[in-house]
Amino acid sequence: MVDDEGNQLGVIDREEAMRLADEKGLDLVEVAPNVRPPVCRLMDYSKHRYRQSKKRQHSTKSLAIKEIRLRPKTDVHDLEVKGRKAREFLQKGHKVLVNMLFRGREMAHVDFAQQNMKTLIEQLADVAKVESPPRMQGRRMNLMLAPLKAVAGTE
Repeated sequence: MVDDEGNQLGVIDREEAMRLADEKGLDLVEVAPNVRPPVCRLMDYSKHRYRQSKKRQHSTKSLAIKEIRLRPKTDVHDLEVKGRKAREFLQKGHKVLVNMLFRGREMAHVDFAQQNMKTLIEQLADVAKVESPPRMQGRRMNLMLAPLKAVAGTE
């Protein structure tokens, strides 16, 4: 038997364990039923269930798709700053959607945008894989990056 502070009390008969639980106002919970003798613990079971549900909620939070917006005229340094931000998102396990927005005559310079996208992909190659390659959709060029499994598992 283990008490509420984590101290081992040794082998105690069931009636004595129930009496200790009643004295402390706690529940007697069987934590390892398959061993001989079974291991029981004194704890507040409703508090334990609440913590378990919170832990489960935290672990199953859906990872969002983070968006980074660029323009064809984005300079090299600004592209590096955006790349560092994308790296942070990817290391946390999020997917990153890179949007290149075109206005007016910028549509004539799709080649600059493609070069910027290639630079960004190369900059993030160690933490991301290209889920969907750069492609035009109207006045936008979209690129989807997903974190590598090894990187996402370490956080």
